[in-house]
Amino acid sequence: MENDFSQLIIFIALYAYAAFCFQTIAKKTGTENGWFAWVPILNVYLMCKIAGKSGWWILLLLIPLVGIVISIILWMEIAKARQKPTWLGILMIIPGVSLFIMGYLAFAE
Repeated sequence: MENDFSQLIIFIALYAYAAFCFQTIAKKTGTENGWFAWVPILNVYLMCKIAGKSGWWILLLLIPLVGIVISIILWMEIAKARQKPTWLGILMIIPGVSLFIMGYLAFAE
């Protein structure tokens, strides 16, 4: 029981960190409705908007294997929107590293 509670706390902390980073990225790129970062599914729509893609790209993320490629493309475009190297988008598929990349894209000048 105690283990479940600690996992929940870790999940909430990671979600809050990712949402805050995403909201900051939206603000720095001039994308409207940055608060979408806090709402599941809307945060994926916000990701598409920051990347300059249509909201219909959400459907492509649902296709197995294609979703991985689309996710990389979206993160590469987000890095480009933040005027950072696009290869950072490829690193987003690595668990753990993605948290550092999100922080870099959100808080770097």
